[in-house]
Amino acid sequence: MAKKAASFAALGGLVFSTDAGRHCPDCRQPVDACICKQTVIPAGDGIARVRRESKGRGGKTVTTITGVPLAEDALKELATTLKKRCGTGGALKDGVIEIQGDHVELLLAELVKHGFKAKKSGG
Repeated sequence: MAKKAASFAALGGLVFSTDAGRHCPDCRQPVDACICKQTVIPAGDGIARVRRESKGRGGKTVTTITGVPLAEDALKELATTLKKRCGTGGALKDGVIEIQGDHVELLLAELVKHGFKAKKSGG
């Protein structure tokens, strides 16, 4: 059985500090000053691909949008706008926008209206 330390000095240094707040794990800057998430634009051909999927979702249909050439924050705003336009819920996972339901044609029109090149993908 391990022996308990008798004092804080025996613990070997700092145990807990609230000095600087939260930091980004990538660039070690405070979260509000982080630049790594804002400037990263995914590599690709710049064409947003819209497709209907149901695999792995218990038979529920979702419309996914991949390849949108935007940074993370702008992608979140676009996802929110598209969800409101469709009147449904959805999510943003790893750069892929998921919208609940079958809204392929509506989303294609919206993406073109926002100035993106968009294509229907899949069957």
